[in-house]
Amino acid sequence: MVTTHVFIAVSLDGYIARENDDIDWLLQRDDPTEDHGYDAFIADKEWIVMGRGSYEKVLTFDAWPYDRPVLVLSRQLAGTPVPEALKGKVQFSRSTPKEVLGDLAAQNVNRVYIDGGQVIQSFLREGLVADIVITTVPVLLGSGKPLFGTLSRDIDLTLVSSRSFPSGLVQSHYQVRS
Repeated sequence: MVTTHVFIAVSLDGYIARENDDIDWLLQRDDPTEDHGYDAFIADKEWIVMGRGSYEKVLTFDAWPYDRPVLVLSRQLAGTPVPEALKGKVQFSRSTPKEVLGDLAAQNVNRVYIDGGQVIQSFLREGLVADIVITTVPVLLGSGKPLFGTLSRDIDLTLVSSRSFPSGLVQSHYQVRS
């Protein structure tokens, strides 16, 4: 069975990016001397599933940061060729979350990192997220792209752990209750 896991940063008022997709507020707070646990989190993940917005943001980085295969869920990109430099690293798909997990299960994949606001929201709505690690950055943006959208039902969470960092970041790990 494939399980999906979230690891994401959010402003104190719940945004993952500004309206223009800028994450300067997050990058300014990144303290390389602090271990926020990403390496430990990603160590047992076999695939990364993200949305088009996250994919396009990652393309602006100096280098491709992932050493695992990445599936980008996008109706706009599905059917278009993957850039030459990312062939064998990235795939585009218009599949639903359940279809994605079915396809990955057929490949004997067990653990998947889910990234991007809309993708996280769609997996949550379908009850397909096992746990969520949220690092809250002590900044109020006032507007932007929210981590969580409208839900048709409550999603109950159980706090697994919480810790704070000298930079002021607070990280909480939640188990999603079925």
